[in-house]
Amino acid sequence: MSTDTSPSTTPRHLRLEDDALTRGGGRFIDDMHLPGQAYAYFVRSPQAFARILSVDIAAARAAPGVLAVLTAADMAAAKVTNIARHPPITGRGGSKLIMPPRPALADDRVMHVGQPVAVVIAETRTTAREAAELVSVSYEQLTSVVDVREAVQPGAAPLWPEAPGNIALDWRWPESNDGSNEREVERIIATATYVARATLVNQRIIVAAIEPRGATASYDASADLYTLRACSQGPAALRDLVASVMGLDRGKLRVVTDDVGGAFGMKSAIYPEYPVLLVAARLLGRPVHWMSDRSEAFVSDNQARDAVTEGELAIDANGRFLALRIRHLANLGGFLAPTGAHLATANFARCFPTVYRIPRIDVGVRCVFTNTVPTGPYRGAGRPEANYILERLVDEAARLCGKDRAKLRRRNFIPQSAIPYKTPVGTEYDTGEFETVFDKALALAAYAEFPRRRRESLRRGSYRGIGISCFLEHSGGTPTEGASLTFTGDGIIELGLGVQSTGQGHASVFPRVVAERLGIAAEKVRHRHGDSNLGIKGSPSVASRSAITAGGAMVRAVDVMLAKGRSVAALLLEVPEQDISYADGFFEIPGTNHRLSLFDAAGRAKEMAARGEIAEGLDTNATVDTPQTYPNGCHIAEVEVDPETGVVHALNYTAVDDCGNVLDHMIVEGQLHGGVAQGLGQALMEIGYYESGSGQLVTGSFTDYAMPRAEDMPPIKDAVHCVPATTNPLGVKGVGEAGTTGSLAAFMNAIADAIPGDAGATLDMPATHEKVWLVCQEARRKSA
Repeated sequence: MSTDTSPSTTPRHLRLEDDALTRGGGRFIDDMHLPGQAYAYFVRSPQAFARILSVDIAAARAAPGVLAVLTAADMAAAKVTNIARHPPITGRGGSKLIMPPRPALADDRVMHVGQPVAVVIAETRTTAREAAELVSVSYEQLTSVVDVREAVQPGAAPLWPEAPGNIALDWRWPESNDGSNEREVERIIATATYVARATLVNQRIIVAAIEPRGATASYDASADLYTLRACSQGPAALRDLVASVMGLDRGKLRVVTDDVGGAFGMKSAIYPEYPVLLVAARLLGRPVHWMSDRSEAFVSDNQARDAVTEGELAIDANGRFLALRIRHLANLGGFLAPTGAHLATANFARCFPTVYRIPRIDVGVRCVFTNTVPTGPYRGAGRPEANYILERLVDEAARLCGKDRAKLRRRNFIPQSAIPYKTPVGTEYDTGEFETVFDKALALAAYAEFPRRRRESLRRGSYRGIGISCFLEHSGGTPTEGASLTFTGDGIIELGLGVQSTGQGHASVFPRVVAERLGIAAEKVRHRHGDSNLGIKGSPSVASRSAITAGGAMVRAVDVMLAKGRSVAALLLEVPEQDISYADGFFEIPGTNHRLSLFDAAGRAKEMAARGEIAEGLDTNATVDTPQTYPNGCHIAEVEVDPETGVVHALNYTAVDDCGNVLDHMIVEGQLHGGVAQGLGQALMEIGYYESGSGQLVTGSFTDYAMPRAEDMPPIKDAVHCVPATTNPLGVKGVGEAGTTGSLAAFMNAIADAIPGDAGATLDMPATHEKVWLVCQEARRKSA
C-alpha cells in the first residue's frame, strides 16, 4: 500500500547535529591536535607516466626541523604491501579482473600526476612543506594516455604488461555460455522497425568535498597498538583494509572518525597516505598528522565517472521497447580503487531496465587503465551513468517514432500488476508503482501547460525546454550490517552503529527509530559511531544503504534485547516467560500492576550476569543481512536557453520519489536537493580535464573547475510517493543518490528539447555556454 506525501505538509524534526556544527563546535580532522604531534607533507609526482631513476632525500633530511623522510624502501622494510584491494570479478569467458600492485610510495614507476613518491615529517607543517621541495626525484618520462577511448586503440601506450590493450576487465551481462543472448539482441536490433542510438560521455568529476582528506596516526609501543584518526565513511571497514595492507591483526589497529565534511563515496576507500602515516608514527614514536590542501586533493582523492557509453534501443512499430544493447568504456585510472571495477560493471548493469519492460538486454563493459587519478564511488556510483544513457535513448526513440515523449514512456512502463518483476539482468523488483509516480510528477510540473510557457520564452527571444527522467536504482549495497544497544547505567541506551554519518543526520534519525520501537523518549537513546573498537560488523555508509541495512540491524537488536528482557522479567516477577509482555518502556504481567521498567530490568540483568545467574545482560550486538531495495522516481527539469550566449538557466525542477517509508522528511528533502545540485553541476559545468600528451590535470583548481553555486539552482518542487519495501522491517529504500541519478538526463533532455530541431539531441555533458551556443547556431542554420 502506497502513501503520497509532500515534505511541506509532513512533520519535521530538528537535526541534533546542527547546533554544534553551525556554532563551529564540530570536530574535524584538522581540529584535533595530539601532544607531540609532528606533521607530514607528501612529495607527489609531477609526471603522469614515468620511470623513477633516483630519489635524493639527503638535503631534505638535513633541513632544520625535519624528523624523517620516507620512501618506498621504508615501506618495503615495514612490510607494507599492495594498496589496491579490490574484490575479485569474473569477466567474459571466466577471465579475471587484473589488479596491478599499487605501492604506498612509488617505487620504480609513477602512473598519474599526484602519486605520492616520498613523505617528509617535520615539527611544523610549513617546515615539512618547504623541506619537500628539497627532495630531488629524477624521472624518465614515458608516453602517457589519459582518454579512455584512446587507451584501447591499437598502438596505445601499454601501461601494465599484465593488461593487454590496457583492459583490466572485459565483462558481459547477462552472459550466456553459448552467446545466445547476445545473438538474440543482435537479431532484434537488426529487424526492429526503429533503433534509437546514442553515444554519450559521462565526463570525469572531481569530488571536491568541503573537507579534504586528512589523518593523524599514532603508535603505542608498550601495547603494540596503532591508532588512525581519519575522515572515513566507516572506521571498521577502513581498519580492515589498512590492517591487511600492513599485515596487522585487526586488533592491533583502531580507526576513529569524528565529524566528516562531506564524503559522497570518495572517503570510503583506503589511500596510500594512511599506512605511510602509521609507519612514520611507529618509527618516530610520536603522532604524525597530515591534512591535504585543496591542490593535493585534486590529484590524490579518487575521482569519478569518466566513461563513454554506446546504447541501442530497439522499438517496434507500436512504440514498444524490444531490446537494449549497451557498450560501456569505463576509465579506472592508473590503479584500481577498491571498488572501481565493481561500479563500472555490476553497479551499472543492475540498474537496467530501470522502470521499463525491455525483454532482452545485453550489457558489455570494458574497464580500462589510463594515466589518471583512480576513479571510485561518487554519489550514484554507476547508477547515474546507466539512467543517463537509457533516458537519452528514450527521448531519441520518441524523435524517431514521432511519438510524444511522455506517451512513449507510459506505454513501456512495467505495470504494477507485473510486480514482483524479474528483470532480464537478474534483479527482482519487489515493489514499484511507476506510472503513478510518473503521473504525479507530470501534474506537479504542470507538464500539460508547458507549450504556453515555451511560447512566452520565444517572445523574449529565448528557447525553453522540458526534460523527463524516469529512473530506478538499486540501494543497499553489501547486505551485512550490525548494531549494538548498550545500557550505560544512567537511564540511557547507547545505540552503536558502524555506518558513519558524513552529514546524513544519523544521530537525529536512528535513535528516534529505536526509541519509537521501545516506546520511550528519544532523549533516552544516544547515538555512537566512528570507532572501529565498537566491534560492529558491517560496511561504510555508501550505496544509499545505511537506513536499509543499519535500520534492519537496529530492529533486530531491539527484538533480541527485548527477548532477553522478557526472560529476565519473568525470573524477577516469578511467572512463565509467555506471561510477560512489553509496552512503552515496561515489562509487565497484563491485567496486573506487576511491572518492571526496561532500565530497571537492564540493571538487574547486569547484576545477575555478574553473579553467573544468567548468561548475559541486556546489552546486545546484532547483525543481519538485508536484501537490496529499488528506489525510483520521475524528475522533470525545465530550462531556458539564451541562443545569443549559450547560457542555460535552470528554471524549475520537479521530483517525485518512491523511497519507501520515510523516516525523516526534512532529511529526505535535503538529500534530494543535494543530489540535484551535484547533478546540475555535472550537466552544466563540471569536468576534470586531462591534457593529452602531458597527462596534466588542467582543471586542477577551482579557478578552472567550475562548481554550481546557489544562484545556479532552480526552485525545486518535490513530493514522495511511498511504496514500502518488502525486503526490510522498516520498509525503507535509499534516497541518497536519487537526486543525482535522476537529474543528469532531466537537465540534458530539457536542453535538447529547448533547441529547435534535433541539433541538441547529441549534446554531451557538460553543456557549457560555448557548446550550447554552437548547437544553437547549428539549429539556426538548419532552420534558415
